[in-house]
Amino acid sequence: MALVLLVFISARANAQGCVAIRTVGGLNTMEHAGMMHMDSTSKMPEQKKWEFNIAYRYFNSFRHFNGTIEQTQRVADGTEVRNFNRTIDLSLVRTLNEQWSIGVALPLIYNERSSKYEHISNLPTSPRFATSAGGIGDARISVYKWLLAPKVGRKGNLLGGIGLKLPTGNYKAVDDFTYKLNATRVGPVDQSIQPGDGGWGITLELSGFRQLNANWSLYGNAFYLINPRDNNGVSTARGGTPTAAAIKYTSDVMSVPDQYLIRAGSNYTKNALTLSLGARYECIPTFDLIGKNSGFRRPGTVIAVEPGANYQFKKFNLYAYVPIAIFRERNQSQPDILRTIDTKVFARGDAAFANYALNIGIGYRF
Repeated sequence: MALVLLVFISARANAQGCVAIRTVGGLNTMEHAGMMHMDSTSKMPEQKKWEFNIAYRYFNSFRHFNGTIEQTQRVADGTEVRNFNRTIDLSLVRTLNEQWSIGVALPLIYNERSSKYEHISNLPTSPRFATSAGGIGDARISVYKWLLAPKVGRKGNLLGGIGLKLPTGNYKAVDDFTYKLNATRVGPVDQSIQPGDGGWGITLELSGFRQLNANWSLYGNAFYLINPRDNNGVSTARGGTPTAAAIKYTSDVMSVPDQYLIRAGSNYTKNALTLSLGARYECIPTFDLIGKNSGFRRPGTVIAVEPGANYQFKKFNLYAYVPIAIFRERNQSQPDILRTIDTKVFARGDAAFANYALNIGIGYRF
């Protein structure tokens, strides 16, 4: 039998911008599921016991949307928020047998945020200042199972996973905010650059592939993070005093939202190189599956086209994937809804999104 390589792309849950989908490590949606060989002499797939992955992700968000309408004036007058997000995901997977595996993941994060409105004012003539936060993010422990027993000649399979997300990342990171010239105060940085969210979570995953012929295959991934905690109590006032309206509508503290991701596409494999093209849907919902929905969040959706490439060595696997946003939407949050009901005037905040994200990484099997 010819060598068969089933390649699945690195797919972490993180939206491209102020819609604060937070990374929970590099295990999810089958990053390790493709590390399987079959050769002409094997009766069963040859698998290494361990796999270690290092992945780097970067994006810069600056395009503001309210609903699906872009606020182009923000860039034109220089009042846009600029988020620079950099993450290194470290993950280690242990194969237990033909069907079961277990993994741990830890993200290392450094985020920067440049803005005007968080400081002196959002006037075009106001100076711009930056805040930042970094450190470890929220770690994750996950268990995976092939739903069908792997065997030579099988053209498709499904991988299920369940995990525990730990609140190891700092969700109270602070920095200096300039509230008038030559005067600063210390306060929690914006939710979108906090390394953690402060909540214990449950992750659910389902991934699958279907081999069409020697070169073409299909893939699909789904990931959901359940965050039962309502809010983490961290102030959104940036070192100042929350307004009466913020307290009334609960946006004075940060929410701990759910998040989910769906991906699907096709792979073309020739020898050691695999090229892929797919679609990616990321979302922070307005309402969580479990628990309340108070606190400040930026619910929203990103739909992206996701081209990628993967090159397989004997033990190493190199990959690069670039989801390019084609649709962005900032939805109403619960505080927005409460304000709308109370004032009878439709309310919805905005969010900044990126044009694209860069994902590159290397995996090593041993």
